Amino acid sequence: MDQRDLVEQARKGDHDAFAALAGAAIVRLDAAARLILRDRELARDAVQDAMMRAARHRRRRPIEVELTVLDAPSVADASSQIIDRELLDRGLRALEPEWRAVVVLHYYLGMPLPEVAGTLGIPLGTAKSRLHRSIGVLRSTVGIGPATDSALVTEGRLA
Repeated sequence: MDQRDLVEQARKGDHDAFAALAGAAIVRLDAAARLILRDRELARDAVQDAMMRAARHRRRRPIEVELTVLDAPSVADASSQIIDRELLDRGLRALEPEWRAVVVLHYYLGMPLPEVAGTLGIPLGTAKSRLHRSIGVLRSTVGIGPATDSALVTEGRLA
């Protein structure tokens, strides 16, 4: 059974099809939640809550699950990977959760900005602004360059 068939079956109330879709997506959802929330237990709770809500509402709303494999880093050196991960972690910690959510949804999960805005319940312009300023804060935090609009941005917050 392919993904489309699973989605159709889940929409009709098939618990096994829903479980298959959820199981395939859970690792990515947990990783994204940990990046946004910065706490393993809070992330698990958030993903579990989201799955419960999706299970309750699957007959009323279409389930859309995109199963894509994350690209493996091209860096062969393990120490470079660790350093890169630490730099990214430091940069993400510098952002407020609302800003971090935009970055994670757009870059980590690959959502287009209009979809990010809709998911977070914010205007598209706000999503664009948060992403733009977040990138400046990330660059500044990891030492790539000065933060964009540094007079307006301080540690992921508007000054």
